Amino acid sequence: MTHPDPSTTPGPAPAARTEPTQAPATAAGSAPATTTATDSGTTTATASGTAADSGTAATTTTGSAPATTKAAATASATVTADSGTAATAKATDSAPATATASADDRRAVTGKRRIAFAVHVAGAGELPGLRTLLRSLALSDPALCEDVVVLHPGLPDAAFDTARRLHPRLIPRTAGRRDDVFRLDGYDTVVALTPAMVVLGRLDALLRLRTGVAAVPRPGPDAAPDPRGGVPDDGLLVIQRQDLGPVLPAAQDVPEDVLVPLDSRADFRALRLHDDLPVPEDVVVLNFAGVPATRTGLAPAHAARDRFDLDDEAFRAAFLALPGAKHPDLLLHLALPFPDRSRPPIDLVRQLAEIHRGRGHHDRAVALLSEAVAGRPDLPRCHETLGVCLMALSRYEEAETHLLLATASPDFAPRAFGQLARLAWLLGRTEDARGYALAGLEADPTDANCRAWYARTSAMGRIGRSPAAAPPGEQLAHVALFADGEENAGDKVLPEAVRSCFTADTGPDRWHQQHAHLLVDEAALERLNARRAVVVGGGGLFLPDTAPNGNSGWQWNIPDDVLARITAPLAVFAVGYNVFDGQRYRRERFAASLRALVERSAFFGLRNHGSVARVRELLPEPLREKVRYQPCPTTVARHLDPRLAEPAAREDTVLVNCAYDRAGLRFGHDYGHFLAEMAAAIRAVSASAEVRYAAHMPADERFVDDLRREHGLTLPVEPLYLLSNDAVRDLYRRTRLVIGMRGHAGMIPFGCGTPVISLVSHPKLAYFLADIDRPDWGVSVHERALGDRLAERARAVLDDHTAAVADVHDRQLLLWSATRDNLARLRELTGLPDPFGDPDAGPVVPSPRSAAEDHVTRPRDRA
Repeated sequence: MTHPDPSTTPGPAPAARTEPTQAPATAAGSAPATTTATDSGTTTATASGTAADSGTAATTTTGSAPATTKAAATASATVTADSGTAATAKATDSAPATATASADDRRAVTGKRRIAFAVHVAGAGELPGLRTLLRSLALSDPALCEDVVVLHPGLPDAAFDTARRLHPRLIPRTAGRRDDVFRLDGYDTVVALTPAMVVLGRLDALLRLRTGVAAVPRPGPDAAPDPRGGVPDDGLLVIQRQDLGPVLPAAQDVPEDVLVPLDSRADFRALRLHDDLPVPEDVVVLNFAGVPATRTGLAPAHAARDRFDLDDEAFRAAFLALPGAKHPDLLLHLALPFPDRSRPPIDLVRQLAEIHRGRGHHDRAVALLSEAVAGRPDLPRCHETLGVCLMALSRYEEAETHLLLATASPDFAPRAFGQLARLAWLLGRTEDARGYALAGLEADPTDANCRAWYARTSAMGRIGRSPAAAPPGEQLAHVALFADGEENAGDKVLPEAVRSCFTADTGPDRWHQQHAHLLVDEAALERLNARRAVVVGGGGLFLPDTAPNGNSGWQWNIPDDVLARITAPLAVFAVGYNVFDGQRYRRERFAASLRALVERSAFFGLRNHGSVARVRELLPEPLREKVRYQPCPTTVARHLDPRLAEPAAREDTVLVNCAYDRAGLRFGHDYGHFLAEMAAAIRAVSASAEVRYAAHMPADERFVDDLRREHGLTLPVEPLYLLSNDAVRDLYRRTRLVIGMRGHAGMIPFGCGTPVISLVSHPKLAYFLADIDRPDWGVSVHERALGDRLAERARAVLDDHTAAVADVHDRQLLLWSATRDNLARLRELTGLPDPFGDPDAGPVVPSPRSAAEDHVTRPRDRA
């Protein structure tokens, strides 16, 4: 099974986190203890929804931190600051829990859980305990990093400086008492700890809890936890705030019907370890509440706590020495700045550079690596990473130099040659790209990336640039992401759908193709200006981390000065703002390019009202009204092509699709829950129709593998990435229902007249459903009752399928009306005739594609 390319995925490749086989929770409602959430999101930079890049009251390393080298200082400055939100040196009492930029914070759209730890500090005397707790949390679960909200009675902000050095997401708030953990605004799940606790194990099982208030009950007469005794006010709590009534309780008043009893190892009392009993190996949290100052009889318990009484330097060293995955927020915070007196390990420097790279902070990665590799040609892995980051900044000549240095190592030569092939292709140097790909295959004949580049560039050489049937002045130029091979099926269908809005012939006779990732140089600019008009779209082009470039900050690789010299009418058509929940990126370059694009465009249409609102927020007032709503043309496919009319009969099938790119951003801590709920829903729906799996790309098939391994369910797979556009549409047209997570797993079948249910893990799915006024067609992947809601909705569609199809057709008319209005405006720009004639006459059948169609596209990149 092929997984997404790490070079285009934010953050380091997610490390596997195998869940413990026995969770401390004993009540129903928690995720299965045996779930293996390998992409649970807790090891990626923005997995939990409120990552450091989100602009959360971020801190920089202050106080007695060591001095930095110049490069480290550059790389670590505003480590946790979002580009669009100024970082603050210290969090203040008045700061909100998540001070995010409004254009990006859309957790309310997808239902993604917001999780925080809360610690009540009664006074300054408990601050040492807070620091010990923070050290234990980082050292015992280094792959976990959530907000830590410290409730205090009004201590001066400077009192938290030493604690801030231990955790990047510390947020002090004034509160009167510990029971205020039940009133913590801005979060859905709150894990309440105390300064008397230390964390000895991983907290995955607690973070998977989804119901009630979980706690270890007070002990009964026999010293065993007794749920009838209530909850101790000095114990651990896992609070699901949606389960609390209008009158928020105190800890001792938690109703029994809300209480989720935990096994005692989740909050183990040190007082139980009298007579120097050893600490049980499976204890997750050790609680020293009520323990006297004397250590008599509790030596092993105190020894467990003493492991975390470290000074800053020893703590940082201990964290960096830990094996396995570390959360990027923690790693950046505790590794940077580097001590001046020692040269940091090169592997650590590269790790930090990869984190910066994954977050789109390529300049910070370059600052770190440039100093590390200076005079060191013997560091091929670092040179490769540096080359990729320089390429992302559009510093292509420097990038090529470092990638060539990386080819000196047999271990890294194939990867480096693959990147060199891509770099040469970006610059239009097809023969060089082919040569680099061939060199990579000579180094490793099995390298799939080099093989793909060699095949593509060889095909380009054979086809060449044959003269088009139509003169350039009669053609339209199309700028888009053109997928081929085993790339995303939706990205293959989409460009053809865009073209069919303008002309019946969607092939190269009428269209000049310009891949968005190719650098628009002087020759490319001349070719664009020679066309009747330039159409940019569709797809989620406003996304910073797929093939990043320093020229625009989004997917079209065009410098501002070149954009300003486009003389052909320019139309942005059905483009989407595709930023994920919790995904942050540096917007300065993007915002400037966006302004220039809107100013230059004669038409600027975005594919959902959510994208319209987000982009308008980033524009000055005079430009906002130029941003219009233009639905994705895949959603009106039936009106573009009469061959997609309602079939005489549909197959008795339901197609399911899931997506795994940026899995941490999609699922957070809820992947195990999602998988279990989907298994339940599929079993229920299977009683009404055959459930099959529609994979838009090979990585999507992970769902089938995980479902079979964890829940014993096997689904037949339809590999859409191997099908033609007509075959993809036909498959979706003939099924009865599609349950999809990818945007085009909803929009394409909808456009073919098939009912859909969206698995909402990205705002764009909710935006589309809002546009057609059918929000109930979507279910959040974080929904607690996902399985029941999905099964209920699916059965309703299948039971009255005729009415469901009619509803789709009715909703489609709204989108088709908006599209026809926009196309009428665009015909004034292009001078082209209306390919659909009389609006009531129906569309004409598109012409077949030419055999000489020049799909000059990139193969799938593999790092």
